[in-house]
Amino acid sequence: MSMPKVSVIGAGNVGATTAHLIALKGLADVMLIDVVEGLPQGKALDMSQSSPVEGFSVHVQGGNDLAALEGSRIVVITAGMARKPGMSRDDLLAANVGIVGPIADKIKQVAAQAIVIVVTNPLDVMTALVLERTGFPRTRVMGMAGVLDTARLRAFIGMRLGVPPSDVQAMVLGSHGDLMVPIRTSITVQGTPVTSLIPAAELEQILQRTKDGGAEIVKLLKQGSAYYAPASSAVEMVTAILRDSHRILPACVKLTGEYKLRDVCMGVPVQLGAAGVERVVELKLDAADEKALQACAEQVRAMIGGLAQITVKS
Repeated sequence: MSMPKVSVIGAGNVGATTAHLIALKGLADVMLIDVVEGLPQGKALDMSQSSPVEGFSVHVQGGNDLAALEGSRIVVITAGMARKPGMSRDDLLAANVGIVGPIADKIKQVAAQAIVIVVTNPLDVMTALVLERTGFPRTRVMGMAGVLDTARLRAFIGMRLGVPPSDVQAMVLGSHGDLMVPIRTSITVQGTPVTSLIPAAELEQILQRTKDGGAEIVKLLKQGSAYYAPASSAVEMVTAILRDSHRILPACVKLTGEYKLRDVCMGVPVQLGAAGVERVVELKLDAADEKALQACAEQVRAMIGGLAQITVKS
């Protein structure tokens, strides 16, 4: 039985961890690609040597040529500059446009049927860039951020209450940045609203910590940024697509009228299956959350507008 192929572009911490998780779960054959000679080959060989211990039989290969994307069922883009202490996700815009733009062009050329998951920051803008440069339908280009932001929120709630984080349900929408919108009414612990378990002031602190989740890790690491949770989040999306599970997960997609927003890439609940984004799920938001989502959209639009002023090397 032939396995699907998932290509991961970028063999840094996020990309390599993503590739290894895909292999560990036996989801697909993996192609790890990076511009640094020897880096993806070495990491792929190391992963392959873990297969007898971990019990997976999928193939993991590494390479430096984007031509190896051919035949990919899914392409995960993690390539780009990572944040350093004091940097915002937005500070990465100019540098990462020059990296992600040409990658999108190559995907269009050699993997025209692939579904693309964007992980590179600033996430919402990079998703819009890939959508534009590939010309793919919005069903096949999405950004990984909502799963990560929601995971951070669930983890913090679990820590506070001393319960398994898997028992916590939540949904974080909007942009992958300071204006992200945790939907308070969505946060429950085994069906119990979190507002009845945690005082309002303390809950607000947890929500703010979620918004600052990436920056907190960057500050602690001093070099580099988060990669375990981002990789796990990307692989959850890969799993939903490859298994055609129709799971509802938050992801960054182009909106065409949903949530009263149009022509902007934002994090919203979507149903994922074999075709990619099967549908956008519209939640009923209160006035405050709706206003916050609109503010996110304006911020993302402003950044997308800045793309036209950046020269991208093709």
